[in-house]
Amino acid sequence: MFKDRTDAGQKLARALGTYRDSGALVLAIPRGGVPVGYEVAAHLHLDLSVIVARKLPYPFDPEAGFGAIAEDGSTFIFDNTDRLVGEPDIGRIIREQRREVMRRVRVLRGDGPIPAIEGRTIMLVDDGIAMGATMRAAILMCRHLLAKRVIVAAPVSGSDVAKAIARTVDETTILETPVNFHAVAQVYESWRDISDDEVVAILHTWKTDRAQGRS
Repeated sequence: MFKDRTDAGQKLARALGTYRDSGALVLAIPRGGVPVGYEVAAHLHLDLSVIVARKLPYPFDPEAGFGAIAEDGSTFIFDNTDRLVGEPDIGRIIREQRREVMRRVRVLRGDGPIPAIEGRTIMLVDDGIAMGATMRAAILMCRHLLAKRVIVAAPVSGSDVAKAIARTVDETTILETPVNFHAVAQVYESWRDISDDEVVAILHTWKTDRAQGRS
């Protein structure tokens, strides 16, 4: 159990201690992954930015998703989705979520591009992994952009999803894999939604800390 995302990030940083001052790039998945990623980057003296990926929601159940899309267009779709969603709906939803992804990129990163990924060790951080679609889209993007190594780090995940993701990356660090895992929030004492403004503020704090030599 974690007190909140700050606590989870600090514990995750300790588990990733071998990467301290390694030059790896922490890419947090907004919004909930950003406070976790901040703690990882701050404690390990690593660069921090965001990688934006969005769930592709079912038209009949927006809370569930059949895949995800990342900001470079990398798209992950679960097998057999076409049995539940027609091709026209799939295409429409992808276009809608791509627009939302680009909106978030502009809001969260402003005019700045994502830091260079090619040839670097990339640490993808989220506050937890449920079905894993957004994380897999982010992994695909890092692979397409020729990352040297891809590491997935999160406080919690279901064991089956953690195993599936581990097969697609170089390393995973998952602190908790509960037997009865239903939702990421179940392992947090304090859980709330994070706003775009909070994400921007966290990234600004990290930049200020780096400029002043505090991380």
